[in-house]
Amino acid sequence: MRSRRGAPLRQINHPRQAMGATMAAYFDDRIELDPYEQPLCVRVGTRVIGRTDTALRLRERGYADRFYLPWQAIEAGFLQRSHKQTYCPYKGDTCYYHVVVDGACYADAGWVYPQPRREMAAIAGRIAFDHPQLVIEPA
Repeated sequence: MRSRRGAPLRQINHPRQAMGATMAAYFDDRIELDPYEQPLCVRVGTRVIGRTDTALRLRERGYADRFYLPWQAIEAGFLQRSHKQTYCPYKGDTCYYHVVVDGACYADAGWVYPQPRREMAAIAGRIAFDHPQLVIEPA
């Protein structure tokens, strides 16, 4: 595997165990994936739409940290499939979801990598959020 500049990419071998998956830094230290040690909740205003104590924190150079929550941590009925799809060369193809709360729709606020690259397998089927109206905070 090679970077955009043609240099070989290397996997850093300092694995961590979390939820049965080996975690490490990937892609020339561009991405780190770790279990998050605190319970988290996701809310819109005062409405909590999800909680988990098994989130993963993804740190990617140049971006804010993202928390990937198990799909089942989000209460049923708040997610609606969007038509938006994107591709990340480091994680793979993604599917987006609108968050719908009390009739308000927060477009493309969440995303999932159904079948991420092998190196990012731990985020498969987990959902991350990024929208100014959604708050992810300690539970």
